[in-house]
Amino acid sequence: MFESRRILPRTDESAAMVDGVERAFAVCERLNRLPRADQDAIRAAVAELTSTDIHSSVRVVPPLWSDHGRALRLGERVFVNHGCTINDLGGISIGDDVMVGPNVQLLSAGHPVDPAERRAGVVVARIELGRGVWIGAGATVLQGVSIGEDSVVAAGAVVTRDVPARVLVAGVPARVVRSL
Repeated sequence: MFESRRILPRTDESAAMVDGVERAFAVCERLNRLPRADQDAIRAAVAELTSTDIHSSVRVVPPLWSDHGRALRLGERVFVNHGCTINDLGGISIGDDVMVGPNVQLLSAGHPVDPAERRAGVVVARIELGRGVWIGAGATVLQGVSIGEDSVVAAGAVVTRDVPARVLVAGVPARVVRSL
């Protein structure tokens, strides 16, 4: 795994974290009203969401949803298709030349299986998408996963563990199908 999972205790939920979620939802609502053709305005909204500069080569097709935004980093020449959900509380890094298909979910936070732990907090762990990765339509990438450079995640796959560079993964859970 790219980074070990950790529990973010509910007692640590600060007003700043709650405000961050509300802020991200408000920015996404504005972004999602923008016309797809107005990429300058969309990039400006994504820059507001992430509190970082967004390269002019980045393309995003609304709608896009994020629960935090400030833990999201986008490289150059990134393409994010419509319907993407980016749950970035645990951190998400998207490398240069990455393509994200429609209705993809990048989920860096979740809930523990154990009921006592589930009531106590949220599991968070960083997601890393290496340079040249392609995430197919409807795929889900779970917390703590690193996907190596130039790999492809097939449509509908659920990625639960690290993916090496230059492979195609498919299935639920995703498994290496072949080298590229």
